[in-house]
Amino acid sequence: MSAPASPVVSLAGVGKRFGAVVALDRVSFEVVPGEMFGVIGPDGAGKTTALRAICGLLKPDTGRVELFGVDPWRVRRVATGSIGYLSQRFSLYGDLSIDENVEFFAELHGVHDFAGRRDRLLELTGLRPFRSRLADRLSGGMKQKLALACTLVHEPRLLVLDEPTTGVDPVARREFWKLLAEFGASGLTIVMATPYLDEAERCSRVVLLGGGRVLANDEPMRLQEGARGVVMEVVADAPRRAMQALAAHAGAECVQLFGDRVHLRADREPAAGEIDGVLAAAGVATVSVRRIVPTLEDVFIERLVAAVPLGEKDSTSW
Repeated sequence: MSAPASPVVSLAGVGKRFGAVVALDRVSFEVVPGEMFGVIGPDGAGKTTALRAICGLLKPDTGRVELFGVDPWRVRRVATGSIGYLSQRFSLYGDLSIDENVEFFAELHGVHDFAGRRDRLLELTGLRPFRSRLADRLSGGMKQKLALACTLVHEPRLLVLDEPTTGVDPVARREFWKLLAEFGASGLTIVMATPYLDEAERCSRVVLLGGGRVLANDEPMRLQEGARGVVMEVVADAPRRAMQALAAHAGAECVQLFGDRVHLRADREPAAGEIDGVLAAAGVATVSVRRIVPTLEDVFIERLVAAVPLGEKDSTSW
């Protein structure tokens, strides 16, 4: 049996403060070669700080970061040569064409024979017919595809993405994920921060961050299967009022609104008619109630609530 591959990325007990703000608190996780790894959590969870530490853009206060076995803060050439980093505000040059933007980033990385790579990337991203168009005249989704092409032109071994689909329309998000799946299938290791937990479910493994701490680290399906208690999906004629009524009864931390549906987390499955009675008392008509498999967002909220001291939680009747 062959030995397991060495991690591409390793964080061990990493801590980082910005004044009084604790951005990372003893964060540890590893990313193996060829993996699509998700770093997920809400704004302020520490996602961007973790990615910047991986890229060697900031030095941790405590703990250890390794990239391909070395400290990226100390050995900068490893980070610059091995990583393609797409930040939240990746800077394209609006007065340059698609071709010229890719050329600029190729030369920035010291890649001189880039024409073939550029053509392949523009073909993959669907940008080839528009290669003479100025970046300022591209849609949001096309700009993200161009940013991805610029990030990959030097053929990095690791692609680091910081919320790349934020503000992008649903169709462009699907197209962007299709591209990531294609690059991942070719063996590229991908680390991606996202606030969208439906996107995180596409990753092979995820780390859940909350308040700078690791709340969970596993495969999405295993996290969902390991969720405690039950999740009930409630459909009612007035979803927001239904959420408020159930929150008043079971505790606000146990109830979440998903579009026109309410998810109720409970220690046990409520008896027939219990939820209907709570809603009827609030003047809300129940359409349907059923037990469902927890989403990754349900799991995240569960872990986040579990991390809150008991005195700060609401009580629950279920």
